[in-house]
Amino acid sequence: MAGSFAVNRIELKRMLSSFKVSDKNIEALLAQLDKMHRHVNVIMLADMLQKAGIRHNDIINMLRRTGIDDVTISNIFDVLEEERIKNTFGRLIELSVD
Repeated sequence: MAGSFAVNRIELKRMLSSFKVSDKNIEALLAQLDKMHRHVNVIMLADMLQKAGIRHNDIINMLRRTGIDDVTISNIFDVLEEERIKNTFGRLIELSVD
C-alpha cells in the first residue's frame, strides 16, 4: 500500500463541504492536519474522516478523487477494521485446527 498522494487544503475543504461536513468539523480536521505538519498516513486520514461523521461511501469517493485505486482503498478499510477489532477485543490470534 506504499505510495504518496497529495491534496491541497482548498481542494480538501471543497470535498468535505460537498459531503455536507460542517465548517466546524472541517476546521477541526484541518487543525489536526496542521499539527501533523500537513502529512498524514492515509489510514489515519480515513479514520479522522469517519470520526468527523463522514459516511463510508463518501470517504471512498474522496479517496478515489485523490487518485487512490480501489484495491488500496479496500486495504485501508481492512486495516481500520482490524485496528477497531484489536482495540475492542484485544490482540487477535490465528488458530487452525486440523
